[in-house]
Formats: sequence, structure tokens, C-alpha cells
Amino acid sequence: MTILETKHIDYFYQDGDRKRTILSDVSNSFEQGKFYTILGQSGSGKTTYLSLISALDSPKDGQVIYEEQDIKKMGHEEYRRNKIGIIFQSYNLIPYLTAVENVLLAMAITDNELPPNQKDVAYNLLDYIGIVKSKADRTITHLSGGEQQRVAIARALATNVDIILADEPTGNLDEGMEQEIVAIFKELAHIHNKCVIVVTHSQEIANSSDQTFYLKGGKLTPYE
Repeated sequence: MTILETKHIDYFYQDGDRKRTILSDVSNSFEQGKFYTILGQSGSGKTTYLSLISALDSPKDGQVIYEEQDIKKMGHEEYRRNKIGIIFQSYNLIPYLTAVENVLLAMAITDNELPPNQKDVAYNLLDYIGIVKSKADRTITHLSGGEQQRVAIARALATNVDIILADEPTGNLDEGMEQEIVAIFKELAHIHNKCVIVVTHSQEIANSSDQTFYLKGGKLTPYE
């Protein structure tokens, strides 16, 4: 079932009289239960496209559609908070908080407002992606890069969203850890019915996905 679409997306930068086109008439759709990758050279517009479908930026023209509704009408803040989870290459975790506190923060909950068992939910979520309780109670600076990326994944899942978007999520990890993170993405898509979309330079990650698209010259096309 299609959950996310882009319809005739245009994006460009205007520098005086010069117009630099990044995306041109990009229409595409993504389904629940599938793991997608988007390849392309540096500067091709991959991160820009991810920014548009995550409502961190807006297209110059065209629409981003979630469950047949324009995300502008839904409201970008509502869409970002409740419909999608975003994973960054640099993790974007709060370093002075523990792993479990970072996940709870994503739930927009403070210790004074915790409903019964909510912290247990956060611990269970971290345990699911490979962070045991003893590590969940450590501050982020006392975790390895791979562990921090797992926390970032748990944070993205904290509100039980249907779409997971990731920008070069394994760029700072070694090959072994990359494979472990990819295995988590595949499980999220195939077992938990999430739509997972990963922007990457890695052909290995692309080979593991259900479908790969290639971004070149402002156009997004299926990658064979």
C-alpha cells in the first residue's frame, strides 16, 4: 500500500539571475513494508529530496503526499512529530543525556510527566535494537558510534511512526556495524511494516534494499 508520494517536485537555488536546478518534476511513490535506498553522487540532491519528504524544507513546486493528504494541509510540525522518524549520519543526539533519556525526549515526555511503564517502553525499544539496560543508562558520549546510531534509530521509532527516513546512517560506521544497521532496517520494513527510505553512497546497502532509485540531473529513476 502506498503511504508516501512526491508529485511533480521542483527544487532550485536562485543566485542572482542564475537558477540552479536540484530536482525537476520528481514524482515517485513509496509503500509500507518496503526498504528503499536512494543513490547518487555528492551534490546530486539526495539530501535535499530527503529534506523535502521529511518536511525539513519545502519544494518550490509540487506536493509531498502522506496517505493521500498534502503534508502542507496536515501541517509540517504534525507530520514530523507523529508520522515520520529521521536518522542522521551525525546521530544528532543530546550528548549530556543518557540513551534512554534521548528516547524519552523524542516522546516529548519529562520525568515528572511519565505515564506508568513509559520508561520501560523506552528500555524495551533500546533493547530491541541492541542496547541493553546498562548501556541505556550511559550518557551518549560513553557509547560507541555504532551504539549511538542504534540509539538514534530507537529515537526515530519512539512515537511508533510508519516511515523511517535516514541520511547516510552508516557513513561513520565500519562494514560489520553497517551490516547490523541494515539488518535492523530490513526487519523494520519486512516484519514491522515500516516504510524505510535510506539515502546512501553505499552500493552494499542498496543491494540489500527492496528497491533502489538513482538521482541524477534532477531526476529520480529506478536503479537497475
